[in-house]
Amino acid sequence: MYKVKKRIVVSAAHYLTLDYESKCSGIHGHNWVIDVYLKSPSLNANGMVMDFSHIKKVIKDALDHKMINDVIKVNPTAENIAYWICQQLQPYCYRVDVEESPNNTASYERDE
Repeated sequence: MYKVKKRIVVSAAHYLTLDYESKCSGIHGHNWVIDVYLKSPSLNANGMVMDFSHIKKVIKDALDHKMINDVIKVNPTAENIAYWICQQLQPYCYRVDVEESPNNTASYERDE
């Protein structure tokens, strides 16, 4: 099994819709650190699971310097962002870690 990991940093804003009072309900931004994990039992014709530049392009083009609420049509928590990113890189992506600030990371891992 071949595995790759790509780290991407995006600057983006969001707000959360919550059933309790929180400062996160207002528009605010983060420098998101996103770790994307992909795997495949075989390599493509170029000898890769997926080109690192393609992974970066898919994520950065969608999220960097954007209002995440306009991109992801569910409440853009770090957990939901991780899930959404994983879906963009199928069938190879099996895990995504999204750090919205130091010491605050959410992960999504696809069941096999």
